[in-house]
Amino acid sequence: MSRPRRAWRNWAGNITSRPHREISPASVDELADAVRQAAEDGRRVKAVGTGHSFTSAATTDGVLIRPELLTGIRAIDRAAGTVTVLAGTPLKRLNRALAREGLSLTNMGDIMEQTVAGATSTGTHGTGRDSGSLSAQIVGLELVTADGSVLRCSAKGTAEERAVFAAARIGIGALGVVTALTFAVEPIFLLTAREAPMSFDQVTAEFDQHVAENEHFEFYWFPHTNNCSTKRNNRSAGPEDPVGRLSGWFEDEFLSNGVFQAANSLGRAVPPAIPSIAKISSRALSARTYTDIPYKVFTSPRRVRFMEMEYAIDRSALVETLRELRAMVDRSPLRISFPVEVRTAPADDITLSTASGRETAYIAVHMYRGMPYQAYFTAAERIFTAHGGRPHWGKVHTRDAEYLASVYPRFGEFTALRDRLDPERLFGNDYLRRVLGA
Repeated sequence: MSRPRRAWRNWAGNITSRPHREISPASVDELADAVRQAAEDGRRVKAVGTGHSFTSAATTDGVLIRPELLTGIRAIDRAAGTVTVLAGTPLKRLNRALAREGLSLTNMGDIMEQTVAGATSTGTHGTGRDSGSLSAQIVGLELVTADGSVLRCSAKGTAEERAVFAAARIGIGALGVVTALTFAVEPIFLLTAREAPMSFDQVTAEFDQHVAENEHFEFYWFPHTNNCSTKRNNRSAGPEDPVGRLSGWFEDEFLSNGVFQAANSLGRAVPPAIPSIAKISSRALSARTYTDIPYKVFTSPRRVRFMEMEYAIDRSALVETLRELRAMVDRSPLRISFPVEVRTAPADDITLSTASGRETAYIAVHMYRGMPYQAYFTAAERIFTAHGGRPHWGKVHTRDAEYLASVYPRFGEFTALRDRLDPERLFGNDYLRRVLGA
């Protein structure tokens, strides 16, 4: 299905793309034909998901692939513990379908609006002591390359297929159009979540202990305060004890979305009030414990729109980096109404993963949509890069190929593979030119 030219905009509203035309292929063969036709016409090709990235990774003035018809589960292999899913499938649809089959991903991020291909191509992750990003759970993938051929790869293929697999799990759209992904899954299990307030001083002093003692640990620090909100998720034998409908609505919708939206709107109108608002907001959420299936524990509704920058640093540098960030905020005139999010991941073997080859901690800074974020993000980025930080591929950053080559030991492997698979840069755009080089 082809549509005439129209503007495309991402979720945050900071990126707009005006493709020559949009195509929603109903099959992998149709997508391959579209790629070959675009190459013949001299037009570049990009695929886009639900637009939850803050960068222009998916923008194009050529052909925009919308994979909305490439959805659903292609196959479940219970013996192998895998599920193969088409690229345009939203994570929420996959999670619910897996739950009906008595299966689950091992780990996931905190929202599930993205498509599986969009989320994995940019390195979307949750938090985990032993389990990594969504991309780290991929055991096989399929993509259409620049000549229109369909390439299937895994860690068990030929040398070239293994090289593609190592890179394309987080490919930023540079190697081809992903059409299907095979994830490792396991029998569904229960998680017990323990959410509790904690001071900044305590959580930073005990950070390594919390990571060691919990399968999944994360926390939010509220700038202009000493207050943090922590969350510890661990496997449970049960019984199931989900959040009640009324209390869930009050905490997750009324407070975390409705009241938080109002507080941010007030802060945008009256910036000097933000520190006082932050003190109130950071105390609004009470401690709670609940037990449920994984996606209902890992994910939450996020309706308040924002801008975000996130950097991955060596986990051993987390506390020092975060204290530097706090000191910068405290001595500056900045007024920050959004909490800072901290998560972890084990080292993985994906070429351009933010956790490639090292135990990782993530620091994400946010600013309410419509508020000036550049000064805050610039100051934060200066701190993150001083610690060898790697920016999230789908979130705001200013790094270029020269810097990225210095923090990714396998950067040259990726660009060499790109030269072999897409020498004419059919899948290129300005963002990829900046982060990968010409």
